[in-house]
Amino acid sequence: MTEEIEITKDILDKLRGSSTATVTTQLFKLGYRQQFLVGVEALNPKAKAFAGEAYTLRFIPSREDKDWDLSDLAKRGEDNMQWEAVEDVGEGQVLMIDSRNDTRAASAGNILIYRMMLRGVAAVVTDGAFRDGHEIGELDIPTYARGNTATTRPAYFRAVDVQLPIGCGDVAVYPGDVVMGDRDGVCVIPRHEAAKVAEMASNQEAAEEFIYEKIKGGAPIWGNFPMGPETRAEFEEWKKTRG
Repeated sequence: MTEEIEITKDILDKLRGSSTATVTTQLFKLGYRQQFLVGVEALNPKAKAFAGEAYTLRFIPSREDKDWDLSDLAKRGEDNMQWEAVEDVGEGQVLMIDSRNDTRAASAGNILIYRMMLRGVAAVVTDGAFRDGHEIGELDIPTYARGNTATTRPAYFRAVDVQLPIGCGDVAVYPGDVVMGDRDGVCVIPRHEAAKVAEMASNQEAAEEFIYEKIKGGAPIWGNFPMGPETRAEFEEWKKTRG
């Protein structure tokens, strides 16, 4: 059972130390073609890298007979799956919101994001839009969206379930998958591949740091990227000097 696979601190640390480009390369080697959320961007381009287990929330189109009365804000706490998700997503988890790539209304606003930040949530990701985008972008929690809007969620969305498989940015996300992100975007790693991908990505990051220094020093691409036998031997010696 994939749910029983432990996601250790070491795995998450290695993923946080890797780029989304590196991780997608390693996933491609394992046969996963597209695990990057295209078009979903960081609200704060200086946001810290993150990694955590996915907690999923799904929206469907709203309908007048099912959603709370916009004229009576006191009712917004009734039958509100969105708020349940905000209070249930765990410390270190990543809230992944399926907004069907629709940016017409907000997936969340600054108060909900702030509440999750205080609760220790690792990141919040939607393939829709946030409202209060400038305020959210200044918070100390990584947030990703397709855009910003002032339109309130019930105008177009109803939150209907949590912790079920969703699509986010046209990538399948299963509860408990490992999600990692950096300034370039967000990548989803199947849970049972996380340990392998983390190790492979960490090794690639070290190799590319070495190759970058060689290219910076005037070395050609050929024989160095990818590494030929001589460069590989140099790299192994270089690693020893770095412990």
